[in-house]
Amino acid sequence: MGHLSYEESKKLVYKGLVLLAVVTLVEVFFSLLGKGHIIAGLEDYNWLAYVVGLILIVLSLYKAYFIIYDFMHMRYEVKGLAVSVLLPCALLIWAIIAFFQEGTSWKNRRELIKEKDELPAKDQSKENLQGMMLEGKVVEFEFRG
Repeated sequence: MGHLSYEESKKLVYKGLVLLAVVTLVEVFFSLLGKGHIIAGLEDYNWLAYVVGLILIVLSLYKAYFIIYDFMHMRYEVKGLAVSVLLPCALLIWAIIAFFQEGTSWKNRRELIKEKDELPAKDQSKENLQGMMLEGKVVEFEFRG
């Protein structure tokens, strides 16, 4: 890009901005379509949410690729530097997926946790104490709560 004149570089940047704006508008359109704001009744189809989600992921990855390779000038760098930038991005995507999976697991178990929280505490009388044997003697632990 160093061999381009100022006007050519400016035109290239505006083309990139227009491309990003168009892709963003397409993402917004698909989001509104999937939620049933454009065509009423489409939100009832579960498979449509997966299709819209996949389209949004692909478009977002395309925008990220375009920004990294065009605006960050990665296409003009050596391969090792490009990989050193893209590898942490891939790890970040993996971490986001892992956090969503963990959050979904927590959400699914939340009702079980609420039920266990509402159970009354066990009786802590002398008969229910736990202890251990230490040199032939019984050492008991008391609950003081």
